[in-house]
Amino acid sequence: MNNLIERQRGLHEEIERLEQAIVDQFMQDPKTHRERLRNEHVVDKFLTRIADKSENLYDMYEDKNGLRQSEVEALSASTEFSEFYERLRVIKDHHRKYPNEPVEPPEMEFIHMNLNNGAGGEEGEEDELEKKFSGEESYGRYLDMNELHNEYVNLKDVKKLDYLQYLSEFDDFAQAYPRNIKTSPEYKQYLDHLKTYLYSFFRRAKPLFDLVEMEKQVDKDLEEKWEKGQIPGWEEIGNDMVDSDVYCEACQKQFTKKTVYDSHLTGKKHRKNAEKLQGEQQEQTNGEYNGSAKQDRRRGLARNELLIAKYAEGLSDIREETKSNVERKQALTDKERTLEQDQEEIDLAEQESDDEDEDRIYNPLKLPLGWDGKPIPYWLYKLHGLGVEYPCEICGNYVYMGRKAFDKHFQEWRHAHGMRCLGIPNTRHFHEITKIDDAFALYAKLKKENAAADFVADSMEEYEDDEGNVYNRKTYEDLRRQGII
Repeated sequence: MNNLIERQRGLHEEIERLEQAIVDQFMQDPKTHRERLRNEHVVDKFLTRIADKSENLYDMYEDKNGLRQSEVEALSASTEFSEFYERLRVIKDHHRKYPNEPVEPPEMEFIHMNLNNGAGGEEGEEDELEKKFSGEESYGRYLDMNELHNEYVNLKDVKKLDYLQYLSEFDDFAQAYPRNIKTSPEYKQYLDHLKTYLYSFFRRAKPLFDLVEMEKQVDKDLEEKWEKGQIPGWEEIGNDMVDSDVYCEACQKQFTKKTVYDSHLTGKKHRKNAEKLQGEQQEQTNGEYNGSAKQDRRRGLARNELLIAKYAEGLSDIREETKSNVERKQALTDKERTLEQDQEEIDLAEQESDDEDEDRIYNPLKLPLGWDGKPIPYWLYKLHGLGVEYPCEICGNYVYMGRKAFDKHFQEWRHAHGMRCLGIPNTRHFHEITKIDDAFALYAKLKKENAAADFVADSMEEYEDDEGNVYNRKTYEDLRRQGII
């Protein structure tokens, strides 16, 4: 309908229904990480639609072309009845021309959505959610920065870090990245890729997070700290404190001594960079290559670094989970990794095949589930001692329920990783040892005993008689002295 006021009313109605749909989504009780993430993405779509409708409403209320005002005046004038009948005639003509045109009320969209949620019709959304993440990201639980790590390793003059160290230091722009590479095109490209990935992961793993507010805060910090030279890694450049006497503009490198700087000027690499710089200056005769343009480029790089550091701060929980997952996988053998992948596939299949009735199993005692997905009998629970807690300090104070799980864990990855971190071999001697101090004391005792067990000829040197009997040296000499052999 071309009625402006009616369109406004329809937009208000749709916004209210979207708000109610958001409330319905939050009223659901997601039982898994995937369900919670799916709900957040649905809410994010609703919020985007509300923003679009609100923008349209704002433009209508602004009424820059005066259409709304003229329509209100037409309805409130003395000819209001003629206006009413004219609009009624337009409606009748439309329905007379299209008598069988199907009309679906706007509320039907949300009714269908509620029915689908109740009947398990979420397969399309689940498929869409699965396409958003890689296998390593595991539906937003972990970061997948392997490609970025390879790109970082290929940068010149950077400290070579393994993947686990890179996860801890990729946002340390003051230490992990030398200043002489910060103006190179490779570093700029790497920084763009890193920022793009973290922004994309934020939008996929935390769709309701306010990234716009975060970017405003970064711009505010940049405005306050840039001129003062307080941005990590850009202290001297941001404050224009570069010593021009020992700074090579062509190589973008600062030297500590004048003699080193002078010897650098005669090198082939410097001459090559100087020719390249001179060619760029000649091509940009309009003054683009000046101090302000250079400062703007540096300022843009500094903004990207601040933004990446802010993203990393917002993803600190996922970052720690990623580091723990990488450490755990590094401690696994190939067989254990294969078993883990098979178990994940089994758990996923069981989760997809669960019915609503199975989710409401009566289990007030919080008993473990058996092979059939139901709580085990209480007598079996008591028989195996599953209510007894066995903490292990070496495993990071992890608590094992039951003696069987406790005995088994000494050969599992968590305990093996803890012993490796302590620098102690995970041998049979340390079975039943759960305290770190006890493990160190036993290890020191074993080393002392091994050092004292030197070679003793009388007891360790072997002799053989004519009949093939073997004796140690002391026994052999005693028997020979007595004439027995």
